[in-house]
Amino acid sequence: MRRREFITGLGGAVAWPAAARAQEGERVRRVGVLTFGTDTEPLTTLTTKLLLEELQKFGWIDGRNLRLDFRYGFGDATKTRVFAADLVQLAPDVIVASYGVALGAVLRQTKTIPIVFIGAGDPVEGGTVRNPAHPEGNATGFANAFGSLGGKWLQLLKEAAPNVTRVLHLYPAAAINPGGSFLRSVEVAAQSMQVQVIAIPVSDANSVQAAIEAFAAEPNGSLLPNPGLFAVRPDELVGLAAEYRLPTISGVRFAALGGLLGYGSDIPELCHGAAIYVGRLLGGAKISDLPVQYPTKFRLVVNLKTAKALGLEVPTTLLARADEVIE
Repeated sequence: MRRREFITGLGGAVAWPAAARAQEGERVRRVGVLTFGTDTEPLTTLTTKLLLEELQKFGWIDGRNLRLDFRYGFGDATKTRVFAADLVQLAPDVIVASYGVALGAVLRQTKTIPIVFIGAGDPVEGGTVRNPAHPEGNATGFANAFGSLGGKWLQLLKEAAPNVTRVLHLYPAAAINPGGSFLRSVEVAAQSMQVQVIAIPVSDANSVQAAIEAFAAEPNGSLLPNPGLFAVRPDELVGLAAEYRLPTISGVRFAALGGLLGYGSDIPELCHGAAIYVGRLLGGAKISDLPVQYPTKFRLVVNLKTAKALGLEVPTTLLARADEVIE
């Protein structure tokens, strides 16, 4: 890892006071925040804003009795693991983990420090939590996906690109339950739409490109990745989809990066809930008192610029339902 990259990832640590100064006799509490993403994406900026706002309601004031330590993975799994170990060494009272890669990295480092995750797929299916009503380990939080979402993604994709007869589903090769209920949901929906599903496990960027290249050799294909796929950065996946002319759907921010469709949970809802959970943990609550929450609000984003590049005419009925249209 180059020194410049390392310092960039530590940027959040020096953005805050060198040491939060508590009033006399008041204990300074510490919260670590680790994201697999960047320091400027909506999930990160909202998490920061809402953490400060909600924790202040609980009486935790940054610079007085609270210190926040940030680490950003910038889409690099190795860097994210390094920063997870770094945060755990600081012995924070709570760690907030954004994305599944960050959550997995922190869980490998500690089984005792309370963790609140944001947007880590389905933690039950991923094996992170067995009992979502009363989490038994040291992690709880706000999921951004569940199995039946797969069928909804395929439905939207087929509506935007009616000529699609084949869909490539990429999922993590190391998954405990390959494809899981998400893939089963895709397969059930595909049967009624007469769409062939080809599921391929991938472990890194090279295997992702190889799978897409082989799949794209035949016509009428599309791409529907598993929400837990982190073998390649979202922007790289968008680039591959454009290169091989594959209509693609993924989470909300995917369309903003250049993907055809984005559909997923409402980011503010997840971040707001996570901030409240952190406040409750600092106040003495236990992980088992805080059930895992699943999304209740969803957003649909359509990228018309990408549709035009693919030669697609997005139906007006789909555009009318979109929360955002990128032109």
